[in-house]
Amino acid sequence: MIFPSKADIGLPSGKSLFQIQAERILRVQRLAARSANEGAGILPIHWYIMTSPFTDEPTRKFFECYKYFGLNEDQVTFFKQGTIPCVSKDGRFIMETPYRVAKSPDGNGGVYTALKYEKLLEEMSTRGIKYIDCYGVDNALVRVADPTFLGYFIDKGVPAAAKVVRKAYPQEKVGVFVRRGKGGPLSVVEYSELDPQLSSATNQETSRLRFCWSNVCLHMFTLDFLNLVANGLEKDSIYHLAEKKIASIHGHTMGYKLEQFIFDAFPYTPSTALFEVLREEEFAPVKNANGTNFDTPDSARLLVLRLHTRWVVAAGGFLTHSVPLYSTGVEVSPLCSYAGEDLEALCRGRTFHAPCEISI
Repeated sequence: MIFPSKADIGLPSGKSLFQIQAERILRVQRLAARSANEGAGILPIHWYIMTSPFTDEPTRKFFECYKYFGLNEDQVTFFKQGTIPCVSKDGRFIMETPYRVAKSPDGNGGVYTALKYEKLLEEMSTRGIKYIDCYGVDNALVRVADPTFLGYFIDKGVPAAAKVVRKAYPQEKVGVFVRRGKGGPLSVVEYSELDPQLSSATNQETSRLRFCWSNVCLHMFTLDFLNLVANGLEKDSIYHLAEKKIASIHGHTMGYKLEQFIFDAFPYTPSTALFEVLREEEFAPVKNANGTNFDTPDSARLLVLRLHTRWVVAAGGFLTHSVPLYSTGVEVSPLCSYAGEDLEALCRGRTFHAPCEISI
């Protein structure tokens, strides 16, 4: 289940984030079939993609144009999140036209209400789905339907789990996991809502940041928990304010967009399992345009190329470069390898001229 964008981040293959993630689903389906009993067929992983009223039609057409990237059409479901009126700083509705209120998508936390009202929770139950892997599409290194994470989640027997990475620096713009009150449930505080002094606070014994576990929108839930959250948030909605420039009849004006965040669900469970992963292996966000300092298509591309280069070298391959090593590398097709496995036959003893794609 993802939140969409079809960004091409400049990889040698020219693949979009959607295509990369679709191919990771295809690969993990094949790995699962291979590890199952002899004669077992491939069981499809169902992909639920949340769009907004503004992105729904182009997203559907994008998938149709590329024939669902090799997936079966009936294993992909699109559904739309809701919208919330925008308000001015003095609390008034902002008018987009003389007859229409300006609205914006209700945030990634709108997923729970959208699933409920589209009756997709019932559909999941009918399909026999028990566990839902939930992530943001803007992560170029996301391990879709990660078997290791799923196994950890099932073993812990909790309603919710989250992958976490250590904060890179105190002011990094990521939410962090905290425990509210002694023995209270884990929850997430968004970076914009955390006191700067707390952001920089360190643990005296370890000298590490006191609040170091970043929430990077890599979550797993049971279906029962999703039902609980969908009903609970409807009765007790939580909204976060985002100050933005909003188009209005008077031109662009500063105001507030109200959003719900996906991590608003965590206080509904008494037990959340955290699973630490390495940033350089699983987190390459695309949030800003090239030319800014952090989380750009260029930075995400380099993280992918560097990780895949390490895979190829570990499998016995060699690289040559026409540009400095730090700015290039190789791309491994998800159809060849999900997380670095099965590359020896393709790479051992071979030399690859970077940048390039290794594919089957």
